[in-house]
Amino acid sequence: MTTLAITAGPFRFLGVLNEAQCPLTCAKIREALPFDGQAIHVRWSGEAVWAPLGDLDFGVPYEDATCHPAPGQFLLFPGGKGKVSETEILLAYGPCSFASKAGPLAGNPFATIVSGLDKLKELGPMTLWKGAQTLKIELAEGATQAD
Repeated sequence: MTTLAITAGPFRFLGVLNEAQCPLTCAKIREALPFDGQAIHVRWSGEAVWAPLGDLDFGVPYEDATCHPAPGQFLLFPGGKGKVSETEILLAYGPCSFASKAGPLAGNPFATIVSGLDKLKELGPMTLWKGAQTLKIELAEGATQAD
């Protein structure tokens, strides 16, 4: 099991890659780590933050894609150039129905937060009312799911 260290705004979380569920997506995400970006509040999806990635193409198909991620679940929308919406990472912090101005979207659930879930309810409103927050996802060195 691959453990991730996630920093979103002032909060730290531990997560795991969902390698059995989305093996191709997780392999590409691992190659892209560490990820440093900005999370902004979603516009159409409910209680979630997202990191827009523009035309970045991970070259992955849909894997067990969902429109309704659970709180603490990360999705990768493998959009890219010429697609209905841009590539993005979404993190749900509450009820969420993943969508864009073009309508419903589905994303690959590549990771799940396993430690610090209680802080997600603070991250969401902070991002909504105070603006973009830093988002860093990296491999957790020496961390386990029990940490």
